[in-house]
Amino acid sequence: MNILLFDHPEIRANLLPFTFTRPLADIRCGILTIREKWKFHLQKEPGFLTQDYLSMKYPGHAGVDNLIINGAVCPSYALTKAVSSLKTGQQIMKDGMLIAFRGSTENFDKSFHLHQDAEQAETAVFHEPINIIQHKWSIFQLNRSEIINDFEMLTKGRKPQPVADPHTVVYGDQLFIEEGADIKAAIINATKGPVYIGKGATVQEGAIISGAFALCDHATVNMGAKIRGDATIGPLSKVGGEYSNSVIFGYSNKGHDGFLGNSVIGEWCNIGADSNNSNLKNNYTEVRLWNYRLGKFENTGSQFCGLMMGDHAKCGINTMFNTGTVVGVGANIFGSGFPRNYIPSFAWGGASGFSTFKTPKFFETAEAVMKRRNVPLTDMEKGIMTHIFEATAPNRFWEK
Repeated sequence: MNILLFDHPEIRANLLPFTFTRPLADIRCGILTIREKWKFHLQKEPGFLTQDYLSMKYPGHAGVDNLIINGAVCPSYALTKAVSSLKTGQQIMKDGMLIAFRGSTENFDKSFHLHQDAEQAETAVFHEPINIIQHKWSIFQLNRSEIINDFEMLTKGRKPQPVADPHTVVYGDQLFIEEGADIKAAIINATKGPVYIGKGATVQEGAIISGAFALCDHATVNMGAKIRGDATIGPLSKVGGEYSNSVIFGYSNKGHDGFLGNSVIGEWCNIGADSNNSNLKNNYTEVRLWNYRLGKFENTGSQFCGLMMGDHAKCGINTMFNTGTVVGVGANIFGSGFPRNYIPSFAWGGASGFSTFKTPKFFETAEAVMKRRNVPLTDMEKGIMTHIFEATAPNRFWEK
């Protein structure tokens, strides 16, 4: 039986710009990506049912017998048991949403909707609570819950590495340190939630960390940083300054002072020194956020929402992001004043106006950035980014 994680069409559109460059199941929430969670639960490597232009990087090998799971759904032990017990032609639904189906991929159309005949399949309704990443803000809102779930799963029956540094102060017993991690003169409060320090990760001098918190493999908390909790720093990323209830997917830097809260940052991003985002409006009303599918701003239903930044986006020093700002893939923001609350992909500029960050120059920058992590910019990656550049051209209002 193959395991395939499919892109639910409406949810994928809600999660742009993050899903321009990855399937739903490659989104990180908690310690792990959704794919990594299912791999751990099912003890088998899942593949993807995703957009054609992403399928070479994120392949899925379908057979006659497939367990096809909604890629926005985070597994639980109860859901894993229910999914594993499915027989051919059976499906699991929750609140009208398809969670899992067992059968052929031919039952899905090109938009990853079930064909009408497949919708007549024997259906079981899953009543227990599960975490589903349905909106951009779901990533940081569910992050605490998923850190707790992943922490329990990853550390069960295992012994952490000891805190070797005599000048590091630890409160509570929910700290787990993986092999090769280095911690110096830090304050770690693990009474408010678990704190996970990944393999080869670094916590520099004077950092203050409050749980729940995940520092993924080979990532760094810079000296003097203030980590307020319910936050994740993805692999090979660096964070300094004040960081609260946010998720960095990986390979990105917020290395200097400045506040980032209730935010989600993709891969290969860079936040300039002393840049800040607002996560609460002055009038305390609910935040509105750009929705690509609707082509307009939508209400998040929350007072707190910060910056949503797609892969390969950058901002210069002292950039000020308003509450609920969405920045597209490959954008480069700089200059004084507040930039717009929605910045399309491959925008170059800021509050004073934009031009287009053309692909040749973009590739030069991306290659230099990725080389610092010893990761090549492949022709496959260039093909994905070229597709996104062309697909998002209608959003570049300054070209009209």
